[in-house]
Amino acid sequence: MAAAKKAVLGPLVGAVDQGTSSTRFLVFNSKTAELLSHHQVEIKQEFPREGWVEQDPKEILHSVYECIEKTCEKLGQLNIDISNIKAIGVSNQRETTVVWDKLTGEPLYNAVVWLDLRTQSTVESLSKRIPGNNNFVKSLTGGARGGVHCTDVTNASRTMLFNIHSLEWDKELCEFFEIPMKILPNVRSSSEIYGLMKISHSLKAGALEGVPISGCLGDQSAALVGQMCFQDGQAKNTYGTGCFLLCNTGRKCVFSEHGLLTTVAYKLGRDKPVYYALEGSVAIAGAVIRWLRDNLGIIKTSEEIEKLAKEVGTSYGCYFVPAFSGLYAPYWEPSARGIICGLTQFTNKCHIAFAALEAVCFQTREILDAMNRDCGIPLSHLQVDGGMTNNKILMQLQADILYIPVVKPSMPETTALGAAMAAGAAEGVGVWSLEPEDLSAVTMERFEPQINAEESEIRYSTWKKAVMKSMGWVTTQSSESGDPSIFCSLPLGFFIVSSMVMLIGARYLSGMP
Repeated sequence: MAAAKKAVLGPLVGAVDQGTSSTRFLVFNSKTAELLSHHQVEIKQEFPREGWVEQDPKEILHSVYECIEKTCEKLGQLNIDISNIKAIGVSNQRETTVVWDKLTGEPLYNAVVWLDLRTQSTVESLSKRIPGNNNFVKSLTGGARGGVHCTDVTNASRTMLFNIHSLEWDKELCEFFEIPMKILPNVRSSSEIYGLMKISHSLKAGALEGVPISGCLGDQSAALVGQMCFQDGQAKNTYGTGCFLLCNTGRKCVFSEHGLLTTVAYKLGRDKPVYYALEGSVAIAGAVIRWLRDNLGIIKTSEEIEKLAKEVGTSYGCYFVPAFSGLYAPYWEPSARGIICGLTQFTNKCHIAFAALEAVCFQTREILDAMNRDCGIPLSHLQVDGGMTNNKILMQLQADILYIPVVKPSMPETTALGAAMAAGAAEGVGVWSLEPEDLSAVTMERFEPQINAEESEIRYSTWKKAVMKSMGWVTTQSSESGDPSIFCSLPLGFFIVSSMVMLIGARYLSGMP
């Protein structure tokens, strides 16, 4: 019997999407942006002490190889020729940190995850001195055996060591944090050829050996690109482990007065301009669903949360503030802890499930309000993406609580899409055009508010009361051990050092020495 003929689909682009909860490898048609196949592997999180969150770097890297291998197998079953994969992009969880031996390529310790809270004493010490990275590219291009040690501007901008104006590691900041500049990766644009793919010989995905790795973006910047938010004022909200609302501010830095962070949005080519964004970060979004599953056993699968919430259609006055890691934007309050309040004898697991979904929406409302105040022009709708957007109850709740339409693409994997777009558009690859007239039209699902504005405001004001009750639960000194407690995180450090970054930026822009 003759072998089945391989389908010819034109140039394909792969994307590694390494997130906090899982790793995925996805393959897109560069001409239509159609997702052809993918594979996903959940990543374990370790909690060696209260407030500590770690992951095994080797498990993360192996999950990348496994996802590539399985996706290639699936493409083969679809009679799609994987030799048509012309480039690979990488999107990664930002701020999660790994240090490894440059000679052996072995990690020196577990990856310290961005949710980790062990750095309170460090942040407190640094705050008194202030006036008034994950690297998949190196591993995938050979690691210690000649791999390319580089990162892109979006990831570099999340380290507190990078001057977002000059786009270089900042000598003054590195000295301030006592970080030797020689251990830091070279900083490149988000779209250029960094090196060629090298696959572990123990795996079957060697067919991708030699494919250029030509796109690299932090996950939230990748989602901004995948949502095609290329114009000043366009914004998106990604619902993953946390929730991240980014608004493109164009080629100018906008510094927030309402608890948001200024960050690099993207730089899509060596000679292309850099674009900036304002970002509001929520620590716990999808993570609260995982907590209900793994810690309380209320649900067996993450998808079950929608069914429970639908059974009751209300939280029945129950409010859930999932401040497991303190509160991020706009509060930046490390003393907060998670609470569930408004409980009665009538409250059951369905009401708690509904309250958990509402919590994600209320937190988004808080950062959207801050974004609107900073930008001066309220958003007329919210573009959303991420795995949680498959939950229709959540999306309708979000529209009700924001009291504006919520717009969701039919293909929610926009983080991977953004990495693929950057990779395919890179000079020397050129299989994906980012010109507005060439971008594929995206089918959208729209959720309109279904409650009146007064009811929306009443629910929101009650949520704010619950947030106030969550604060002040933790003091900076442990009453039992006397040791410094661990209730501050790297993202909070970003907010605290913003005054120093603004000072350095002002010096740079004014030409002061």
